[in-house]
Amino acid sequence: MAPETLGALLRRYEGPGEPLASRPLAHGLLNRGYRLATTRGQYFLKHHLAGDQAAIARQHRATWRLAGLGIPVAPPVAAADGSTVTVLGGRCYALHPWIDGVHRDGGDLTAPQSRRLGTLLGLVHVRLARVMRAETGTDPGSATGTAAGGTATGPAAEPHPPGLRLPGPRASSPAPPPAPAPLPVHAPRGAPGGWYGAAAGDTGPAGSPVPADPADTFALIDELLLLAGRRRPRDAFDELAEHRLIERRALIERHAHRRPTAPTTPPVSWVHGDFHPLHLLYRGAEPAAIVDWDRLGVQPRAEEAVRAAAIFFVRPGGTLALTKVRPYARGYRAATGASPQEMAAAVHRVWWERLNDFWILRWRYQRGDHRADPQFPAVAALAVWWTDRYEAVCQAFCD
Repeated sequence: MAPETLGALLRRYEGPGEPLASRPLAHGLLNRGYRLATTRGQYFLKHHLAGDQAAIARQHRATWRLAGLGIPVAPPVAAADGSTVTVLGGRCYALHPWIDGVHRDGGDLTAPQSRRLGTLLGLVHVRLARVMRAETGTDPGSATGTAAGGTATGPAAEPHPPGLRLPGPRASSPAPPPAPAPLPVHAPRGAPGGWYGAAAGDTGPAGSPVPADPADTFALIDELLLLAGRRRPRDAFDELAEHRLIERRALIERHAHRRPTAPTTPPVSWVHGDFHPLHLLYRGAEPAAIVDWDRLGVQPRAEEAVRAAAIFFVRPGGTLALTKVRPYARGYRAATGASPQEMAAAVHRVWWERLNDFWILRWRYQRGDHRADPQFPAVAALAVWWTDRYEAVCQAFCD
C-alpha cells in the first residue's frame, strides 16, 4: 500500500499512531488484507474489494453486538467521526485490532475440541439471529416455517453448553454505530463461482438458492471439458479435471432423481456465510476470533454447519473424519436445538450442492485464476466419497 494512502487513512482515526510498516497478507480470495505496525501497536487493515459501504457497515454493527454477547470476534476500530468504513479514492477500508492466533483445521482438533467448534458455530447462529432481528426488524425464519423440522432461532431458552469457554460480554466496548432504517432480507451470495449452480436471482424460499438443475450442470461440464481439452501445455491437473468431470456427470445422471425439493428446505436464519478454518483464529486450545463476515446473510442455518464441517474435517484424500464430525454436530445441535430432521435435510442439500459444484474449475478455465487449484483434488474426491457413504455421513450429523 502506498505510504501516502496509508497515512491519509490513519489520519481518519484518533490515536492509531504513525505507520511503521505495512505487509500484505497472502490469504484471501475476495479481499485484500494488510498487517500494519504503527507507533501505537498492530492492526489489520482490510480492503473490501466489493465496496458496498452499507453492507460492510451492517457487518460491522453485527460484530460489535456479537462481541457484547460474548462471541469471539474482532470488531473494527471506529474512526474519529464514528464510522467504521473509511472510503479513500472510492475504495472501502476497515481497520481492525490485530489478533494474535493461528488457524487450525479438523486434523488439529481432538473430539472434544470438535464438539466445542460445533457449539461455537451454534451459538453464533443463535445470537446472530437475535442481533439481526434488532438490526432489520424482521425474522427471516418466519418466512419458511419449519418444513424440515426444528426452528430458525434455536430453543426458547438459549442453552449454555458445557465445555466451551467464551469471553464474557465486553462491557467496556463502545456501542456500535447507529443503524439506518431496516434493510430487507436478501438472498446470500454463493461461494466463488457459485456453490449452488442456480442462475442469478433464481432463489427458493427466503434466501435459500434453488438446488442445481442437472441440465445446467451437464452444460457446464461440457464447457469445462472443452476448455480443459484445449489447454496447452496440458498437465496432470487437466487430466484429473477431465477424469472428475466425466465421473461426476455419471454420478449426477444416476442420482438426478434425488435433487432436493422446496419442502425439504431447512429453516433459514442469519449466518456468517463463510465459516471455515481460515476465518477462525485460535489462541492455544480456544477460539480467539471469528473473522471475515463479508458473506453475512440469510441461509438455511444447518447448511452452514454441514458446509463448514466438510471443510474443517476433510482429509487430504477427500474423505471426512466422521469421528470428529459426530461430536461437532452434537455440539451444534445442543447449542441451536436443531432437530435430526433439520440436519438430515441440510446434509442432503449440501451433498447435492457438492455434487454439482465446479467453482474451482470455473476459476481455472473460465477466469484463468489458479489460486484455488490446490483445493481441487480433495474437494473433487469428497463428492464421490460422500455419495458412496451417504448414509454414514448423514448418521454422523444426526446421531
